[in-house]
Amino acid sequence: MIDTHVHLYDSAFDPDRDQVVERAKKAGITHCILPAIDKSTYGAMQECLETYPGFCYKASGLHPTSVNADYNLELGFAYSKMTDAVAIGEIGLDFYRSREYTGEQISAFEQQLEWARDLDLPVIIHSRSAFPELLASLKKCAFPGMRGVLHAWSGSREVFDQAGRYGDFFMGIGGVVTLKNARLGEIVRKTGLDRIVLETDAPWLTPVPYRGKRNESSYLSYIAQKIALLKDISPDQVIGQTTENALSLFFGK
Repeated sequence: MIDTHVHLYDSAFDPDRDQVVERAKKAGITHCILPAIDKSTYGAMQECLETYPGFCYKASGLHPTSVNADYNLELGFAYSKMTDAVAIGEIGLDFYRSREYTGEQISAFEQQLEWARDLDLPVIIHSRSAFPELLASLKKCAFPGMRGVLHAWSGSREVFDQAGRYGDFFMGIGGVVTLKNARLGEIVRKTGLDRIVLETDAPWLTPVPYRGKRNESSYLSYIAQKIALLKDISPDQVIGQTTENALSLFFGK
């Protein structure tokens, strides 16, 4: 399995990061993609990349909730760290708590979509309470070869399909699918496995049966099992196809 979105560098893992990685490997995780947040977390992320080579892989970008009046400085930093990145992320739009920097978020997002075009890299997109703006930016910046993950998908199937008009996007499915959320379950049931990748967003969004505790990559199997149950297929089928999807998207395999 591939955890396509895990913040292994977060301080929540400082006490036992080696053990977390060991448990992930024992659970069948072969790759972890570490999305960036901003320059304040880069040092910790770089340490993870150096400590677990061949297991952890880097994405570089500016998270929408880190966008403020000085966002151009953060963008410059993120761009300077693109060496060896397998994706641009975590980028996007988040107006859930505030719309103070709406214009700045849209500008930062669109600039990073342009990087994806120029560098021929996939994007990891965070979108929360911003679906009309997301679609508008994707339409504006669309280019041949645009591709990526719509991370922690919380929108409708219709919005996902609209995004697919502008790029080759996968639906990032994590621990929320294991909760009593009939809406997301129905969306996953109706979405082909060829459009889904697995993710944890650890240390957050912990799946059942560990809800309320710190999340980690080894719990990815619970997400695969839930998707299998929703689709009435085997977990091995879910794991096989979603792994193939992630390898193709991030590693060109």
